[in-house]
Amino acid sequence: MESKENILPVIVLVLTATMTALVAGLFYSWSCSVIPGLSRLSDKSYIASMQSINKAILNPVFFVSFVGTLVLLPISTYQFYVRPLSIQFWLLAIATLIYIIGVFGVTVFGNVPLNDQLAAFNLSSAGPTEIAAHRLQFEAAWNNFNTFRAISAVSVLILVIISCTQMPVSGK
Repeated sequence: MESKENILPVIVLVLTATMTALVAGLFYSWSCSVIPGLSRLSDKSYIASMQSINKAILNPVFFVSFVGTLVLLPISTYQFYVRPLSIQFWLLAIATLIYIIGVFGVTVFGNVPLNDQLAAFNLSSAGPTEIAAHRLQFEAAWNNFNTFRAISAVSVLILVIISCTQMPVSGK
């Protein structure tokens, strides 16, 4: 039977994989379903929808997985810091860096500022030309940031999954 100190890294790694999968799934599904659906809307409906979605996503369930991954990845990495450095450590270290830069960083410094600008846009007082211009300024940039963070999140998930396969298996 495994000791408590040997099982804890496994539990943390499984939680890390789960949180990473939730975030990767969110950004992936957004890219392949929500963005194409929103692109079919009129300018006014598009902006109203994005304003609503951007408010709705700011909830505890999202924050647990999004920030939870940010916290759990470095903890998982640290748990596998042994000399000599294992492949598991390197996989998780790379995954952590990709998540911090490509998912969290892109969200905080790319998507969120665009969301804030969109939230400040008064849709009810704007005319059709102004609405179209605002959508044009927002949509392509936001989608590009989302594509980058989706690819980053899926890459992180792949590295975490590979790391999970590196766990030693106990014999009989």
